[in-house]
Amino acid sequence: MDSSAPHRAAPPARILVVDDDADMLRLLSLRLKAAGHDVVAVGSAEAALAQLDIARPQLVLSDVRLPGRDGLALFDEVRARHPSLPVILLTAHGTIPDAVEATSRGVFTYLTKPYDGKELLDKIAQALALSAPAVAQPHANEDWRAEIVSRSHRMTDLLSEAYMVAQSDASVLLRGDSGSGKELLARAIHRASPRAARPFVAVNCGAIPEALLESELFGHVKGAFTDAVSNHKGLFQAADGGTLLLDEIGDMPPALQVKLLRVLQERAVRPVGASQATPIDVRIISATHRDLEAAMASAQFREDLYYRLNVVSLVLPTLAERREDIALLANHFLDRLSRKYDKRLSGFAPEALKALTTAAWPGNVRQLYNVVEQVCALSTTPLVPLTLVQRALRTPSTQVLSFAEARQRFEREYLVGLLKMTDGNVADAARLAQRNRTEFYRLLQKHALTPGQFKQDAVDSDDVVDERHE
Repeated sequence: MDSSAPHRAAPPARILVVDDDADMLRLLSLRLKAAGHDVVAVGSAEAALAQLDIARPQLVLSDVRLPGRDGLALFDEVRARHPSLPVILLTAHGTIPDAVEATSRGVFTYLTKPYDGKELLDKIAQALALSAPAVAQPHANEDWRAEIVSRSHRMTDLLSEAYMVAQSDASVLLRGDSGSGKELLARAIHRASPRAARPFVAVNCGAIPEALLESELFGHVKGAFTDAVSNHKGLFQAADGGTLLLDEIGDMPPALQVKLLRVLQERAVRPVGASQATPIDVRIISATHRDLEAAMASAQFREDLYYRLNVVSLVLPTLAERREDIALLANHFLDRLSRKYDKRLSGFAPEALKALTTAAWPGNVRQLYNVVEQVCALSTTPLVPLTLVQRALRTPSTQVLSFAEARQRFEREYLVGLLKMTDGNVADAARLAQRNRTEFYRLLQKHALTPGQFKQDAVDSDDVVDERHE
């Protein structure tokens, strides 16, 4: 097609196309493929959301009128999951007001049917250009970030920032939930920096007892305290010329915060018991999952130290915020761990992978690694089954009840238990439940329970009828 020719030079993009009209879907797919794009075509919003769980596209092109959930509801869901993912809506004239309103809420643009092929490709090119993540040095060697497995835009943006920060010597504060990969990112920043050939040293400030942490960080001289039988270089000196990661900096005791601040100001460290300070050249990266602003407000963290450490702040997304990476990470870990356990595992069964991509992941990437290690150790088939994933996730295999359903079930089981205990005597059962008889009869009626069913002697004919209809 002539209209697509000028667009062939643009890099191919993965585009998710949604339309319940099979002919329109086929036409759109052909046109976009001819323009060099990778197209995933689906017929409903629900199918589109399922595709988003598997892999994040670079653009969504959707009809407004869809069966079930419409294109506007699909946009709302896409925006909630992936705020930067551009959406273009195709609309008939009757739904133009809806589409105009949608653009005010963040839809990239809308096009009316029948659409102009050249205009469609132009709008797609604009959306892709605006949403493409900035890359500091497109031709830079990617070895620096080799340990970070990702294809999500959130991580691409973060790594682009991290690469630029690495070129300077500024102190960096990494924020993120436990297990989100703060130490991996710190190592990547070190490898991308001019200090890459020098040591990278990490210390968890919350894992070392307060009495030992000062000596670990700053070192000590022989005789400084009872167990100091020789001179000991601290981690600052061990990292000289390189990078020191102060992990869980929010857990550092206040007394040590003062001494750390002095070291950062003077760029010199004085070992415990020493009379002279030793100059150091260390780049500081700190990390925390705590709210340091709240810690400062409650006087648990020094404000002057906070501003010294927080020259540049990078925030790691949770695993739930980068769901398009879950399948990629799970298969990466499975490949690595299958070699560790000497097993021939080819992947996850489709329903097992679906369970992984939709799980909550409160423990983030660390939890995913642990889950994959468990299923790898226990799997007896080439494809890891759903049951093993559910077991590792500790998720029930039965359907989870809503609160209302669970309450309804409990009420009925409670009433049945009381009636069995009292041999069907309503007065006794109501007394035990601390309810009056009228209210108790109302509850029995609500759950279609007949007291006579619970009497030990013969059941009369009316009770038989009630039981049959229950």
